[in-house]
Amino acid sequence: MYLLGLAILLSLLKVAEIGPVAVWSWWVILGVYGAAAAWWAWADASGYTKRKAMDKMDQRKKERIERQKKALAPGSRRR
Repeated sequence: MYLLGLAILLSLLKVAEIGPVAVWSWWVILGVYGAAAAWWAWADASGYTKRKAMDKMDQRKKERIERQKKALAPGSRRR
């Protein structure tokens, strides 16, 4: 995602002709888009994306269980 953000930023700088990016070749900027596409292809093919999603779900599950344990603990009820 960072590579895509960088590529978009570089594209905007190139179009607006701001800074040193204005004199760069478009191939450099297209190369950053290519690197982003290669990263996403690798992440999907290797299972990296799925592992990250599973880790996030596991963390949410642990947090939910902890909240429920605290709610069921003696003395935590309001009267």
